[in-house]
Amino acid sequence: MKIILPWPPKELSPNARVHWSKRAKFAKLYRQTCMVITRATGEKADWDGDIHLFIDMYPPDRRRRDWDNCVSSLKAAMDGVADALGVNDRRFRVHPVLSQEVRPGGQVVVKICSYHGGEK
Repeated sequence: MKIILPWPPKELSPNARVHWSKRAKFAKLYRQTCMVITRATGEKADWDGDIHLFIDMYPPDRRRRDWDNCVSSLKAAMDGVADALGVNDRRFRVHPVLSQEVRPGGQVVVKICSYHGGEK
């Protein structure tokens, strides 16, 4: 299963100097957006055990980014994916990669697998 999500808003970066209430609004909207996109696939995680998420992050520009900040920015997205799949996100095993390839607007490609190395 493959899902293409939008790049997270800059307000969700751990380095952003944003008031907590403003950050919460952006997180809520991004979570809902990711949930709707995931639900539109019609997929469910209908297996027991770990759910592997292979995440390829394609930034919107050539600015240098720390991969760990990018992963932290995706917290709301992962919550939205978990909501859509009807699972607890503690089952997620995340395998992130920050690509050097730039895509207009940025993009987060998530491949969801029931086991390490193979797509469900």
